[in-house]
This record gives sequence, structure tokens and C-alpha cells, in this order.
Amino acid sequence: MKDTFKHKGMRQQLVEVLKSKGIKDQNVLAAIGKIPRHLFMDSGFIDHAYQDKAFPIAADQTISQPYTVAFQTELLEVKRGDKVLEIGTGSGYQTAVLLELGAKVYSIERQQELFKKTSKFLPKIGYRAKKLIFGDGYKGLPEEAPFNSIIVTAGAPFVPKPLLSQLAIGGRLVIPVGEDVQIMTLFIRKGPKEFEKHELGEFRFVPLLEDKN
Repeated sequence: MKDTFKHKGMRQQLVEVLKSKGIKDQNVLAAIGKIPRHLFMDSGFIDHAYQDKAFPIAADQTISQPYTVAFQTELLEVKRGDKVLEIGTGSGYQTAVLLELGAKVYSIERQQELFKKTSKFLPKIGYRAKKLIFGDGYKGLPEEAPFNSIIVTAGAPFVPKPLLSQLAIGGRLVIPVGEDVQIMTLFIRKGPKEFEKHELGEFRFVPLLEDKN
């Protein structure tokens, strides 16, 4: 659980790579420059931790490519104190980025193994979400709604209606939509029934699993 000068240097190089790929939000870049991403990965992958690549973690999931994390986070336009719902806690890396930005994070994970691991791990390195929940992300978290923003960190074949309904007016939902290749999609809630939709290029994600029980 060490974070060395070497790691810090590698993180700064990663930040420069993200800038060169078009990430502009200084707060997002600062968060990525601060979070020890290597701690979120199995020790065998430590050398790869600060490359701009996705890597496998437990339960056939991946830790997203840093560019993807930065891109999605930038779209959310998180302000300190915002209530943010994250669908797919995964390794907890995206959760940590949101917490660094000062968000109050509610995060749902449906892989039991990952949920157990991440809910122990995050507080250990000083990241405390408001709630980490084991459950079905498609349903969102109605009891805590509305949210200033919602981020989905897995490929969704369609946009779950409950997530749109749990956005505050002016709130933003960022979700990769599609089967094999996903289109990064941003919904901005303009009114009770009115949403503005933006499509922002192709990405590849592991699929969002729906609880079939």
C-alpha cells in the first residue's frame, strides 16, 4: 500500500497524456494526478497502472481507461457538494475521482465479490462514499433521489428509465449506450419531461449486468 515519488511522477505523465487527448477540466486532471491508481489494481499490474489503458480486475470486470474516467467525469460537471449516483462501483477508482471533486457519492455494484472488496478497500485509503450499495444499478436509488448527476460505468443496451427519473432538473446523466460498441451519451434534464441528448463518440465497456432475479 505504498505511494512513492516514482508513482507520483508516473501520475503526472498520465495527466499530460490526458491533456494531450483533450481533457481540459483542471479539477478532473488534479484528481487523477492525486489518486494512487496502482493501489486499485492487482500487484501484477502495478507497472501498467499509469498507462492510459483499461485493465482486468476481479469478477471479469475492468478498471476503466483513465481517459474514459476523465472524459465521463468532465461531462458530469461536478461541483463540490453535488449528489452523484454511480452505477457500477467496480474497483472504486471512479468513485475516488468523484470524491476528490467533493461530490457526495452513492454507488451501486452488483458483483458481490467486487462489492465486498471495494467497500473494505476505499475507506482504507481515505475515500468515504455516502453509501456503497450491493444491488441492481438499472433501478437506481429512488430513496436518495434526486441526484445532480448520474454516471454509468458499464455499457448499457438501453437507457434505464429510472435513472432519467432520478435526475434533478438541470442534472446530467452520462451513460455509454450500445451492445458491442457504446456511444457515450449525455442527457441533461431540462424539465419534468424534457431531456436534452448529446452523443459523444464511441467507447468500449464491459456490459452493465441487469439483475434477472
